Amino acid sequence: MNRRSLILTAAATLPVLAAPLLARAGLSPLLGRGDALEPLRAIALWRDGEEIAARGYHGFDPDRPTNIKSASKSVISALAGIAIARGLLEGADQPIAPLLRADLPRNPDPRMERITLGHLLSMQAGLERQSGQNYGRWVSSPNWVRAALAAPFTQEPGGRMQYSTASTHLVAAILTRVTGRPLMQVARDWLGPIPGFRITGWDRDPQGIYLGGNQMAMSTRSLLAFGATYAQGGRAGGRQVVPASWIEESWQARTASIFSGQGYGYGWFLGRIGGREVRYGWGYGGQMVYVFPATRRAPAVVVAMTSNPDQPSARTGYRNELHRLAGDLVRAA
Repeated sequence: MNRRSLILTAAATLPVLAAPLLARAGLSPLLGRGDALEPLRAIALWRDGEEIAARGYHGFDPDRPTNIKSASKSVISALAGIAIARGLLEGADQPIAPLLRADLPRNPDPRMERITLGHLLSMQAGLERQSGQNYGRWVSSPNWVRAALAAPFTQEPGGRMQYSTASTHLVAAILTRVTGRPLMQVARDWLGPIPGFRITGWDRDPQGIYLGGNQMAMSTRSLLAFGATYAQGGRAGGRQVVPASWIEESWQARTASIFSGQGYGYGWFLGRIGGREVRYGWGYGGQMVYVFPATRRAPAVVVAMTSNPDQPSARTGYRNELHRLAGDLVRAA
């Protein structure tokens, strides 16, 4: 594949344990369970306005960047919501064909005109998925946007989930065109007000468009800061960074996950963990950001986890182990 490699900077350090915070929260025994999870790299927790614990494992620490894989789809969703609020896009129901007209195939299927921005974000475009066994072929193509749009329809737009990184890459292409700037610059500008948030590396396609929904590097604490922004209704650093209305819209179930049967919104999985409602971003290998919204009886809690991005997490059961640990942590927090 002829593409820029993802550069993960920052040297490895010894595991970090926020001892005073852990003692106060009583979380140390639970976090100690992470030592037995070989792929795990770091965990960080936020509760009701502040970080309450952070720990690294196996030579990593919460400030070391990791490839967060498809957890970056939640970031792409946030950027789409901000673009709508800024008037650069009309809304989730906006058709994508006029925005990508130059890259459509000749004599496109009439159903192309019915695909909306929301369909891309909820994985309901209807186009053949370019993840899984098709991913390598797709990213080996000379033009990822055109290859994604040339894929055959396997169902009607708005149907069941067809999980595909090509869909969120089309969102990235749209954002690049309506802003007129590289998406890395846009992300650093629009999400920069979030204290502690930083993207340290990000792959691009052959045309220079940053890959929407994969190959993005950030630290566990950065992922935590992003999740905390959603837990606080989109506010961070004294500003409204992500529109609260977009968060609410993103957290409405649009389809069911092909992986778990849980709901899926705009870049977020929806379910219950630890006896509480949760919205979470999930990346290959076990890159997780769990957002537990506040209830009348419990404060908002966010759990971020990063893991080895080169090992699977679903079919091995590792993802379920992370879910169980997140549930125990949120009950303790």
